[in-house]
This record gives sequence, structure tokens and C-alpha cells, in this order.
Amino acid sequence: MRAVPDPGAPTDRLGFLLALRGEATSARIRGALAVAGLSPRHALTLLHLGSGPMSQRGLADTLEVDPSQLVAILNDLERDGQLERRRDPADRRRHIVELTESGTATLRAMDTALDEAERELFSALSGPDRAALRNLLERVSATDRRECTED
Repeated sequence: MRAVPDPGAPTDRLGFLLALRGEATSARIRGALAVAGLSPRHALTLLHLGSGPMSQRGLADTLEVDPSQLVAILNDLERDGQLERRRDPADRRRHIVELTESGTATLRAMDTALDEAERELFSALSGPDRAALRNLLERVSATDRRECTED
């Protein structure tokens, strides 16, 4: 006969367990980002710009944030010399956002700090385990996005 899980045990509640682990992971990542003086939103913005310039609208879509929220993030990063915005010569209504040299250096420092934090966080997981976890989390995220758009 199979034992009935104790509904009060956190480890039997997948959402609760994920939330607890998420808080611990978030604290570790925030600590790593503090080395570069960045918040998670600012860091994520730099990470996306690390692959090259993007339109401001495309960046908002990629980050899944309201364009007005992105403006505040970009204002902070531009004030700190991490990125620059310029008008798109092909369409003066569009802004192109790109990292500065300082932003690229910050991105490198952040990558180093994140690499170390992730090594510590996931040291008990093999490469295939990390890939499986990434896949599962992407599936949960995709489900969440679908539910949000269906409302």
C-alpha cells in the first residue's frame, strides 16, 4: 500500500519547494550581481544586449516587460554609462540600444560572478541533470506565459 503524502510537508508540495529553492537561488544570484552593482532586471538587460544591439521595442518584448518599465531600466543603465540609445537611421521613430565599452566590461565581470554562483548552486547536478532542469523550468515558464495570455 502506497503512503499518502503529507500535504503539509514542503517537499511534497512542488510549488512550495520550487519557491523555497527559488528564494535561496535568488539570494545567491543577487549576491553575485551585487559585485557589478546590478539588480536582476538590469543584469538581464545587459545579458540580452551582450549578443548585439537591439531595438528598444524588441528588447521590451524579449524581456517581457512593459515599455515604460524598460525606459526606467535603460535610463539607469545609460546614466551609469553601461549602454547608449540612439535613433535608428532607417526609422527615426525607433531607438537602438547597445552596450558601451563599460557595459561590456560590466557584463564580463557579471558573467564571472554568475559562473561562480552557478557552480556552487548546481555542483551536485551533472551536465545532463542541469540540461533536464533547464528544460523543465522552460516548460513551466511556457505554461505560465500561455496562461497569462489566455486571461
